[in-house]
Amino acid sequence: MKRLFKTYLEKPELAGLILLVALIVLFQFRSNGVFLSYDNVRGMLGILPEMGLVAIGVTILMIAGEFDLSVGSVFALMPMSMAVLMVHGAPFPVAMLAGLALCAVIGFINGYVTIRFEIPSFIATLGMLFIARSLTIVISGGFPPLLPDDLPTSLFTAFVGPGNMFRMSLFWFVGIAILLTLMLSATNFGNWIKATGGFHPAAAAMGIPTARVKMVCFMLCSMLAGFAGMIQVMRLGSPLPSIGEGMELQAVAAAVIGGTALAGGIGTIVGGIIGAALIRVIDNGLVLSQVDANWFKFAIGFLTIFAVIANAWMRKRARSIKVGV
Repeated sequence: MKRLFKTYLEKPELAGLILLVALIVLFQFRSNGVFLSYDNVRGMLGILPEMGLVAIGVTILMIAGEFDLSVGSVFALMPMSMAVLMVHGAPFPVAMLAGLALCAVIGFINGYVTIRFEIPSFIATLGMLFIARSLTIVISGGFPPLLPDDLPTSLFTAFVGPGNMFRMSLFWFVGIAILLTLMLSATNFGNWIKATGGFHPAAAAMGIPTARVKMVCFMLCSMLAGFAGMIQVMRLGSPLPSIGEGMELQAVAAAVIGGTALAGGIGTIVGGIIGAALIRVIDNGLVLSQVDANWFKFAIGFLTIFAVIANAWMRKRARSIKVGV
């Protein structure tokens, strides 16, 4: 029993999962059963991938020991640049690849500035937050460009499955999550990410290319944020320059609530997804419970602090449990 208890306590996403289940039960009760209704669950699953993809990228980067505060701005810049290219005649596949390439360049710049000049990634990406947001507004010309009529939005936004329950974006999300989970848990590169964030000097001494590892994580984080922004624009039908504002802090909160350690080295993709789902549940549940929506940020802030404390306590408690051989 002690061994089983210790195993569960060492799961970094456990606190977030408990919170998620508790809040679902609470909001189901407060909403008189509406929260878990077909239409409401369908709606929540339809927008979860947009936050979830950003949270996955931020989680991976935090495991590597770094932060990216520019993801909210990149979330808006990628679909805006893609839309502008299509207005000027570029076909959708070319415009999408160009937008993702721009995201990769932004991630590369974030990583290069952080690593080359040895400055906190918090500062480097904070500067990129303003740069990318400004570029989004500038290239839009002040007005959202019109999307072409033949845009294949159904690849990302169409409802499919039994009773049209799931949006196509959910399948993109699940597929990407599975691939990145396998990368993190079943490849040498995944071990390098954890080692780089867990204890950087030791990882470098073992011959792990820590600079390259962090650079790839920065680029992956930006590309996931851009792809998520494209999905939201497909859903909304217009590349608004203001989308993604505040998302960077929500993504960090999702990662932390899901058990990712602020110091790096500890975390899971599943944990980041749980954190993102919890944020969506709170947002939706407060509305259905007829609670003032202004309490949303309060709830996220409180749960972020609570999750950090709970995970720290559980890890300390797990280490104190003696398990026989």
